[in-house]
Amino acid sequence: MNVNSAIPHEALSSGRESAPSNFGREVRADSRRLLRFSGTRHESVGVVSILLVLLTFHGVAFAQTNVVVDFEAAEITGRWIESWEEKGVVFTPAHTPTLSKAKARLMFFPHISSGRKGILSAMATDPIPVRARFAKGVSSVTLVLWGSTGCPARLEAYDQEGKLLDQASLEKIPDRKAPGDSIPTFELTVKGTNIAYVEFSGPRAGEFLAADEMRFRPVGKGPEMEQKECD
Repeated sequence: MNVNSAIPHEALSSGRESAPSNFGREVRADSRRLLRFSGTRHESVGVVSILLVLLTFHGVAFAQTNVVVDFEAAEITGRWIESWEEKGVVFTPAHTPTLSKAKARLMFFPHISSGRKGILSAMATDPIPVRARFAKGVSSVTLVLWGSTGCPARLEAYDQEGKLLDQASLEKIPDRKAPGDSIPTFELTVKGTNIAYVEFSGPRAGEFLAADEMRFRPVGKGPEMEQKECD
């Protein structure tokens, strides 16, 4: 018996035609998916490349427009100092003590976990703000700080005449999340048209607040000034 004769002709025709037809459709669908995947992959590579270029550009721009004071040249001796000068910035006590006739002084204190150094007022019972005076006017100042648990913090910017231009503050600085954690650092930023000096303060008697790093932008530097020059 002819096996083919037991199967309707229509079924044979359908079978012979349907398999290649379905296979072709699947191949075309797979090709479209592959193209879509390839396009998405190339688009992703392009996006990543653009992001890397932007990050590099902003990093270069930051380096060109911001001056960083990090106190790395300072030595931890436990001794008081009357002032500190670095990259054209002079750090001094903001005023004389109010509770004694002692001379106001500063000192450096280590951030134990990082090994970095911070400058602070050495007057433990009569906390005096620390002043940082710039050789030339600046438009932005950021301080990286750390201090005693629960200590307030304040950063103020003044012009050459002593007029307050801007201020930033925290009622309570960040705490450790666990007893074994290192003391966290935080940032305060002030801005102005021509900042002559800044002062940071906040500690009460027995507390301390140390500046780990300062970043400032001299007047006439930065993207906004470059845009004005182009105009």
